[in-house]
Amino acid sequence: MSESYDVAIIGAGPGGYVAAIRCAQLGMNTVCIDEWKNIKGKASLGGTCLNVGCIPSKALLESSENYYQAKYKFSHHGVMVDNVSADVPVMIARKDKIVNTFTAGIASLFKKNKVKSIHGKGTLLKRELSADTWIINVSDNGTTETIQAKHVILATGSNPRPLGFAPIDNEMILDNSGALALTEVPKRLGVIGAGVIGLEMGSVWRRLGAEVTILEAMPDFLMAVDEQVAKEARNIFTKEPGLKIHTGISIKSIQASEKTVVVNYSDSGNQAQTLEIDKLIVAIGRVPNTTGLGVEDNGLLLDERGFIVVDQYCRTNLTNVYAVGDVVRGPMLAHKASEEGVAVAEMIMHQEKNQSNENEAINFNTIPWVIYTSPEIAWVGKNEQELRAAGIAYKVGQFPFIANGRARAMGETSGFIKVLADEDTDRVLGIHMIGPHVSELISEAVMAMKFSASSQDIACIVHAHPSLSEVLHEAALGVDKRALHI
Repeated sequence: MSESYDVAIIGAGPGGYVAAIRCAQLGMNTVCIDEWKNIKGKASLGGTCLNVGCIPSKALLESSENYYQAKYKFSHHGVMVDNVSADVPVMIARKDKIVNTFTAGIASLFKKNKVKSIHGKGTLLKRELSADTWIINVSDNGTTETIQAKHVILATGSNPRPLGFAPIDNEMILDNSGALALTEVPKRLGVIGAGVIGLEMGSVWRRLGAEVTILEAMPDFLMAVDEQVAKEARNIFTKEPGLKIHTGISIKSIQASEKTVVVNYSDSGNQAQTLEIDKLIVAIGRVPNTTGLGVEDNGLLLDERGFIVVDQYCRTNLTNVYAVGDVVRGPMLAHKASEEGVAVAEMIMHQEKNQSNENEAINFNTIPWVIYTSPEIAWVGKNEQELRAAGIAYKVGQFPFIANGRARAMGETSGFIKVLADEDTDRVLGIHMIGPHVSELISEAVMAMKFSASSQDIACIVHAHPSLSEVLHEAALGVDKRALHI
């Protein structure tokens, strides 16, 4: 007889494993099914984010930034470092150690919270109308086991979007996984896609000495970002040696040999161009992963783009089946997936105890976005072009890092923070940042928006001096033309 659980989660990425832990904390008998294997063929929890995404990319970004600082910027502080070199295999080994530590950490958290972990691909079978539980087949290396669960949470994440005429081999043509595993710096690196992944991977290898060329199909750079921030970012990035960004391009063909990759494309002026590089990273976005879930048989509804259809509370069209993270609508962000996982766990608990569900739907407008380039880019809420398109009257306050004492002391003065507030109510509508450590500064902006703060509320908060956070304070003051230090 198959084992029976209160909740079964398929997928152990940031949405799945967090949902599993929260379900177990709330007293539910919980199992988490995951098929990920690391390069050694061993089960590895954490999904794309932990294994080949958020965490390893930031580890390499930190290593490459330290190298770049030592080679080009430490001398400005009077710190002389001669003969600086980069040992890429050591950087990769450090990155792998961090990943292994955290994947083992998730396994420990499962054990601590009494979450059962099963390795394999989970397939949701069609449920009989009279049945009270779902049947899930778990297949792994030719063996199959069956479990039952009253509630199911689908957290199967996403996969890199393929480029049909340039199949990924992770030797010459790389996805994010291959880009994180290079053991030497390519002299010439091409990147297709100027989104978050493309920019971050390009940043790693540019800092280590590669000549990086980024090709982007969209007519402008970072079109999802506030246009002023995007313009500032492009100006800063292209001033640094070794980085070129071309927008409005159309790829015609890609040929890979044993030593080089040749990309033929037309530029924004429809002129034919050729790019020859040593390695090519394809980073043109991600697509939802529903392979093997059994949607052909169980009736799970997908939309025209392949996402699982859910309502505002992450409920699918199937009774007691929920879906969270990259496999559903909304931004493909790890922290969004985790919040949805927690919300669903608590909703199931309320349902099981016949309690009214007081959970709020996830508000996508208060989810922060970060691009970990140098300088970093972060934002929350609406940008100026969105507000103009919606016909919303707004005020703007802006302050540059170059006028901030801590930024000057650090030698990191590029960028600014901009606060957008409603013209009538002064309620904050969006906050946009480009500058040092803005990935940390954005949380204050998120809190302000979460609690419907006004720009005056931020302006009234005492910020430590000297600190980078004072830039946000001054930007908030600037909404009413009260900035003090400019």
